[in-house]
This record gives sequence, C-alpha cells and structure tokens, in this order.
Amino acid sequence: MNALEIMNLTKSFGDFKLDGLNLTLPSGCIMGLIGENGAGKSTTIKLILDIIHKDSGKITILGRDNEEDIRLTKEDVGVVFDEVGIPGALTPVQVGKIMKNTYKNWDENEYSSLLKKFSLPESKRFKDFSRGMKMKLGIAVAMSHGSKLLLLDEATSGLDPVVRDEVVEMFSEFTRDESHSILISSHIVSDLEKLCDYVAFLHKGRLLLCEEKDLLLSEYGIIHCTEEQLRSLPSEAVKHKKISPYGAEALVMRSSVPSDIRISPISIEELFVYMVKEAK
Repeated sequence: MNALEIMNLTKSFGDFKLDGLNLTLPSGCIMGLIGENGAGKSTTIKLILDIIHKDSGKITILGRDNEEDIRLTKEDVGVVFDEVGIPGALTPVQVGKIMKNTYKNWDENEYSSLLKKFSLPESKRFKDFSRGMKMKLGIAVAMSHGSKLLLLDEATSGLDPVVRDEVVEMFSEFTRDESHSILISSHIVSDLEKLCDYVAFLHKGRLLLCEEKDLLLSEYGIIHCTEEQLRSLPSEAVKHKKISPYGAEALVMRSSVPSDIRISPISIEELFVYMVKEAK
C-alpha cells in the first residue's frame, strides 16, 4: 500500500492554480517537495489534510479517501506546519496532557524523551519560545502519537544547523520502519537531498518532475564545453544551456553525451534551478 496517492489534483484561487498534480509516495519512503515561494507546496499539504477543499482530483492517505476518512486518519498522520498552531499560554507539559486526551495512541514516554532530546523547557510558555523551539515542539508532538505518515511543511525552518542535522537523522530513523513515510517541503534543499528517497519539483502550481533522487542524480549532469561541442550534441541530450563569452554550460542527460566529454555531478538544488529556468 502506498502512504499517499494524489491523482489529477486541481485547486484554483485568485491568480494561482494547482494544475493536475499527480504524486505517489510509497510506504517506507521520504519525499521532498521542492519549490519556490508560491509554488503550491503548502497548498498541496492543506489539500491533503482537507483543510482547504480541492476543485477536482482524488487523494488517498494510507489507503483511505482523505475527504471521507480524514477524522479516522488523523491518528495515523503527524503534521507540522511552518507556523505551529499551539496556544501561546501553554507549556510543553500542558500540551502533552491535551494531546493525551486527543490521540488514542499518545506515547507519554516518547514525548518526554523528545522534549529532553530537543532541550525544551517543560514549564516555559509557548509564546516565550524562539521560532526554532516552537518547531521542535511541533515535531515532538507529531512524532508522539504513533504516526505512520508525517506531513511536514518547512519543519526544519528556524533550526540551527546542528539541530537540523539531528532532526534529519530522526526522520531517517522514523522511516526505517517500512510502514512509516514522510512528505516534507523545505526551502533548505540540502536537507532534502540528504534525507529524501524521492523528490518532486513544483513550479507555479505545476509538477516539473517527480522521481527517485538517486535516479535523477545518475541521469543528469553538467558539462562545461565550447559552443561548437554543445552544438554537436543530440538535441535530446541538452535540457538547459547557458552560453557566455567564456564558453558553454549545460544541463544534460548523461546517457546521450559522448564519452569524451567530461560530465560533472549535479546537486538536487542545481537541478531544480535548471528545471525552473527551462520551464520559463
């Protein structure tokens, strides 16, 4: 069973349109949702949770229709938004007591362990937390009620590099259980590159690609060559090019480039930037 299936999802409001989105997240995997501000990442997650209603399409979460069974599904889905929606007057201890009465599978020991791991003061009010502390508390809650799917919208935002690295490792450990999966959006693409099995590129409401990360990195590369060498390549090999007085740079399909031309590896962030340029 797939953890998440999105089929032909469409949503329009104002001058924005999420247009025919198709995504499949297999169980036991982590998918990174990459896109610039306004690309539709948060909109997608809110549609999955039925916080906003889709115009058309179908979404299934852990095999259940998200509109018909979202109340049943909430037990199995942990959510962290860019803004953690916890009342400012509450302390982490009080949050834990509320969540114990909210989730059937609330794990007090796991929650307490995560508070300690994140060095969160148990008696300090949420409104006095820094942004990074607020995100850590949101993650602690999401991971303490037996979630099988985590939906994370900029969950590493506001965290210092050391804590970000710890959180990324925790997410990796979470999906070692093959019944656990994660969909995470972030503008910190380096985190997603370390963490994800799949990446999905969103640009202005359109899906540019969705593929296994390792496959993408093996398929694409960057070459630096002369204009003449660039013109000699098959048209299907070159996905984007940039020509300057100093020569040419191009995003290429490795399989279509002659062996005598050196191909440099590409990062997921570089690939996304090239894809966006090509889409314009």
